[in-house]
Amino acid sequence: MKFSTTCVNVVAILTAVAGSASAFAPTMSAVRKSSSASTSLKSTVAPSIPTTDTAADTTVASIPKFAQRWRKSTKQLATLGPASSTLEMIETLFLAGADIFRLNFSHGSQEQKQELLTMIREVEEKYSHPIAVLGDLQGPKLRVGEFSNPNGEVLEKGQIFRLDLDEAQGDNTRVMLPHPEIIEASLIDHVLLVDDGKVKLTVVGKGDKYLDCRVDVPGKISNRKGVNTPDSVLDISPLTPKDRSDLEYMIGIGVDWIALSFVQQPSDIEEIHELIDGHLKEDAFRPAVMAKIEKPSCFYDDNLEKIVELCDGIMVARGDLGVECAPEDVPLLQKQIIDTCRKQGKPVVVATQMLESMIESPTPTRAEASDVATAIYDGADAIMLSAESAAGKFPEESVAMQQRIINRVESDLHYRAYLNQLTKNDGVTPTDAVTIAARQIAQTVNAKGIVSFTLQGSTALRASQERPTVPILAITPFKETARQLAMSWGVYPELPRSGSFGFSSDDDDLTTVDNPHVSAADGDFDIVLKNACRAALRKGLVNDPNDLLVVTAGIPFGTPGAANIIRLLPAAGPSCWDGVCRVDE
Repeated sequence: MKFSTTCVNVVAILTAVAGSASAFAPTMSAVRKSSSASTSLKSTVAPSIPTTDTAADTTVASIPKFAQRWRKSTKQLATLGPASSTLEMIETLFLAGADIFRLNFSHGSQEQKQELLTMIREVEEKYSHPIAVLGDLQGPKLRVGEFSNPNGEVLEKGQIFRLDLDEAQGDNTRVMLPHPEIIEASLIDHVLLVDDGKVKLTVVGKGDKYLDCRVDVPGKISNRKGVNTPDSVLDISPLTPKDRSDLEYMIGIGVDWIALSFVQQPSDIEEIHELIDGHLKEDAFRPAVMAKIEKPSCFYDDNLEKIVELCDGIMVARGDLGVECAPEDVPLLQKQIIDTCRKQGKPVVVATQMLESMIESPTPTRAEASDVATAIYDGADAIMLSAESAAGKFPEESVAMQQRIINRVESDLHYRAYLNQLTKNDGVTPTDAVTIAARQIAQTVNAKGIVSFTLQGSTALRASQERPTVPILAITPFKETARQLAMSWGVYPELPRSGSFGFSSDDDDLTTVDNPHVSAADGDFDIVLKNACRAALRKGLVNDPNDLLVVTAGIPFGTPGAANIIRLLPAAGPSCWDGVCRVDE
C-alpha cells in the first residue's frame, strides 16, 4: 500500500455516495498506482434539506433556515388539527423546526388521522429525514350530568351541593355525577374541582350513591362540565372503549409513539403494554409508550420512578396537572419529572399552554417565552405545541418562535452549566463507559458530532442522557427506531436504507429486531466507519476533511445495546488521519 498526502480518493467516494448533499473543500488531487487525476469539489456544505425563501419574511417569527435544525438539541412537537391538516402546512411546519407531529384522537375521526399520517410520511420521504408521529389517546372524561336550566346554576359560597347517581336533571341543590368510582373513592374533606377548578367543592358527607359537598369556591356550574379529583385514586381504567379502539387503530396504521392519558399509578402502564401485546402482529415493530403525568397520585411514594421505568417516555401534561395541583407546585413538579427521566434515560416532553397567546397573536407574551425557555433550561427533551399549531391563526409562526427560543437558550453559557448540574446516571455497564468516554472525547478534541450505531435505539438514548456538546447522529437499519429517536434530546437519526452498516441489503428480506440478519460485509469495520462519514456528510455536520467524529458501535452487529467500540476518525474517512490517507494498490 502507499500513503498519500492527499485524501481525495476517500473523499470522492463519500461525496459520490452522498450525492448532491454536500462536498468538502478545497480541491485536492488523487494518487493511484496506475494513474493520477484531479477532482474539484464544492467549497461549501449544502444542507441535506432545501431551505425556503420564507426566512426573509418580515414576520417576527419567520422560519429559520433548515441548517439550524442540526444546531439545536431540544426537539419540537407540533399538534396537527384544522389549521394544519394540509400537506403544504405539514411540510411548512417541518421546515420551521417540527421534529414530531401529534395526532390528537380526542378530536376527529380515525380516518382523518390516517390521512394526516400518510401526508407526514410523504414529507419524510421527500426530505429523507425521519419524522416521529405521536398518537394521543383521549382517556376518561369525568363530567357532571345536565341541569333543567340550560344556562346552568350559580352556586353560592358555603352552600351544600349534592352529587349523586340520580339520572334526573339537576338544579341549584344537586346534579347527577355518572361516575360511581368517584363516589366510592372520595372521603370526607376530599376536594372535587369542577370546570377546571372554577368551582371548588369539599366533601362533608357521603352515602352509597351520593356525595354532599360544601361550596368553597363559588361559581357557575352547567351541563357536562368536567370534574377533577386531586385527592382520590379512582378504581378506573385509563383506557375507555373508545381508547381501546383508537389504540388498535394506531397500532394498525403504524404510529411511532402512543401517549396514555389519565395515568394514576404504574399498573396503568402495565395495562396498555398488555393491550399492545395483544394487538401487535408477529414481527411488527412495537410503538413506544409515553405516559402523560397529570394526576397528583403519580407522585405518591415511588410511583413516579416506577412509571418512568415502565414506559418509554413522559409528557408533563400541565393542563390537568395545573388544575389538580397548586399552581406554585407545578414548576417544581416539572423539574422533578424531568430530573427523574434524565436519571433513567427516558425522553420527556413539556406540554400545554407554552405559547397560548399565539393562537390569536403572531407573537407570544414575554411570560410565555420565559416559560418555554425554562423548560429548555430544565433539560426537557422536547417542547410541545397544542392548539397553537392545531387550531391557531399562526401555526407556522408558533413553531418558528419555539425554535428561535431554543436556539437562543442553547447558545447561552448558563444552559450548558445547568445541563452539567442536572442529575444523571453514571452507569456501571460497558455501554455506559463507552458512552461517557465518547462525550468526553468529543468535548476534548472539539469533534463535530458523535455517531452512534444502534439497533433498537438504546445506545443513542444513552448518549442523549449524557447531554454532549455536539449532535448525536444515530444510524440504525430500522426506520421505526429512527423515528422514535426523533423524540430524544440531541439525537438526529439517519433515515435508513436497506443494507445499513452490514445488514441484509435485500429489500424483501428486511431484518427484525429480535433476529437481525448480518451480511458478511460487517467483517470490514472500515465499511462501517465509512457509513458514519457518509451520514455526517449528508447531514452537513462536517465541512472539512479533518473535521473529527466520535463513533460508537457494538461488535458483533445485531446485538442490542452492545456498544463496545469507540473510534475517533476524520470526516475524510477511516483511511485518513491528519491529512495523510492510505491508498491501497
